[in-house]
Formats: sequence, C-alpha cells, structure tokens
Amino acid sequence: MRIAYVNGQYVRHSEAAVHIEDRGFQFADGVYEVCEVREGLIVDLTRHLNRLDRSLSELRMTQPMSRAALTLVIREVLRRNRVRNGIFYMQVTRGAAKRDHFFPPEGTAPTITITAKSTDPSLLAKKYATGIKVITLLENRWDRVDIKTVGLLPNVLAKQQARDAGAHDAIFVTRDGMVLEGASANAWIVTPDGKLVTRPAEHGILKGITRTTAIDVAAKLGLVFVEREFSVDEMHGAREAFMTSATGICVPVVEVDGKPVANGHPGTVSGNIRDTFFAIAEKTAI
Repeated sequence: MRIAYVNGQYVRHSEAAVHIEDRGFQFADGVYEVCEVREGLIVDLTRHLNRLDRSLSELRMTQPMSRAALTLVIREVLRRNRVRNGIFYMQVTRGAAKRDHFFPPEGTAPTITITAKSTDPSLLAKKYATGIKVITLLENRWDRVDIKTVGLLPNVLAKQQARDAGAHDAIFVTRDGMVLEGASANAWIVTPDGKLVTRPAEHGILKGITRTTAIDVAAKLGLVFVEREFSVDEMHGAREAFMTSATGICVPVVEVDGKPVANGHPGTVSGNIRDTFFAIAEKTAI
C-alpha cells in the first residue's frame, strides 16, 4: 500500500487530496523537487533542498517547515513506501485560498505533498544500453525556467510531441539553433576533440542537480569540461550526446531529429560519468 504525506498527515496514496482552491491546482503557483533513491540512500538531498529553498524564495513563498523536519518527513515517506530504488516527489504550493490572482492573505499555510515510488533499475539499464532518440522544438516557455515550478504545460506538450514522433524526449532550442535543455533533462555533448560541453545555467535553463554533480564527476575523471552554448548542428556532429536528470542520471542520446549522433550507439564518456556518479554524489541514509 502506497502512502503519501499531505499537510501533516500520512494517508493512503489513493485517498490523498488537497483543497479544490489550492493555488497549485488553479494557478500552477507552486514548486517541486524530484530526488533519486538508490540502494536505500537518498542522492544529493542537500542540493535538492537548497534548490527548493531558492525556488520558494524567488516566488516569495513560505517555507512549509524547517529543513530538519522536512528531512524527517521525506525519510518517513520513503520508509512507509519501502523504497530502496526509486524516487520521491515533493511539491509545495502557496496554499488554499479564495481564487484571486493576488497572493492570499498573510498567514495562509502553504500546501506540501510528498509521494514516493519504487522503480525498476533494469528498465533504465535498457536505456543506457540502447540510448534514446530526441527531437528539437522551438523554445516556447516563460523566461524563468531557472525556477523549478509546477507550470510544465509546454514541457508536457513537448514530451508528447516527442512520443508521437517515436522519440523519448524533446530539446528546446532558440530561434538561432542553440540548444537550451530537454523537456525534463539537461543536454550535453562531447565534441570531436573530446571536450565535455553543457550550456551555462545562469539563464534559460534549469540548474539541474544531476548536472551539477556530473560536473564534479567530470573533474574527478579528469575530463576537459567547457561550459558554453552549443548548437543543434554541433549536437549532430558530436562524438557523443547525453541528457542528465535525477530520474535518468546520464542517458545517452543516439539520434537527434532522425539523424544519428556519431555511430548511433552510446559512447564511453556518458557511461564513465554514470558509473562514477554514485560514488561522487552525496548520499543520505533513509
């Protein structure tokens, strides 16, 4: 039986609910985090909670509880769901109040929900072995994608368009053909001369936690890392391409818009980063 946490209570997942006038439901006025659990350990929890703090601050939202209390709740949700390999999803909204575009009255309690589920590592292993196909789409999201909000409609439509095209993910690009990021992951390439490249995260993309740890991994492996913009054409001509996210860690991209990347098979750099990732990432016991 799955268990969810909703505003101070542990309830059956099938019965979990928030108020109909919750601002997350009516305005997408909320933020979220997704965090991997591997072998009974939470991966990069501190960085995820730091980003949650930033997202709340950028949207002028109230912290739902102290970090110590939140960590205890996360652990309890994972324990109650018996998650050893999987993820937890945490969402915080501005709370439930009479529908009005203005912020609700001061003192309105934020809504917090946390869910967790187990995943099958063998399914991800298949993606690692075969790689994924992606398509590119013109950027159509709001300007503050650096905040991890629940307003993901453009991402949802992009994901579905990718699926309809027989691909796994979509990559947003600028009008001049520069790569931004995937609909749910950061984008990387390995250049023909062996440099590891990903776009700077100061503006236009989300500063992925897995992205940040992957940079640490690259340093540990002695890879030449360059943080700069790169184009779709460069991605087509790259030695390797891959995507990083909490749910996939480091997934090789073997085809972009129907064109193979290199020989159309996963490369060694993404594999080395993935194999070393867990040793470098912060690990918090449940």
